[in-house]
Amino acid sequence: QVQLEESGGGLVQAGGSLRLSCAASGLTLSDYALGWFRQAPGQEREVVAAINWSGGNTIYSDSVKGRFTISRDSAKNGVVLQMDSLKPQDEAIYYCAVRRVTSTRATLGNPDNVHYWGRGTQVTVSS
Repeated sequence: QVQLEESGGGLVQAGGSLRLSCAASGLTLSDYALGWFRQAPGQEREVVAAINWSGGNTIYSDSVKGRFTISRDSAKNGVVLQMDSLKPQDEAIYYCAVRRVTSTRATLGNPDNVHYWGRGTQVTVSS
């Protein structure tokens, strides 16, 4: 049974930092791309950042480039999203996502292609 356990959300002031972690169980990460989506009230779920576990290549949404960093966490069999210089518009529920891939370059983008989702963790940014 595949499980994605998220942690690290919370309340932070604008300009501050948070670190989200996602620990995966029940799957072999070398066959997957992992990443984070977010969804704000009334908005569609959008990809924030993703990484191919085997190839290591990453993608970021334009809105977070230069502020967020996604990385592999081999110790926890998952990924970490370091979020710096947070803005009020970053406030959303953040979801860990996993997609089985056949290429070492493939990542995540379309939520319809995600195979497994975490339950989500709330990120609140006060101005």
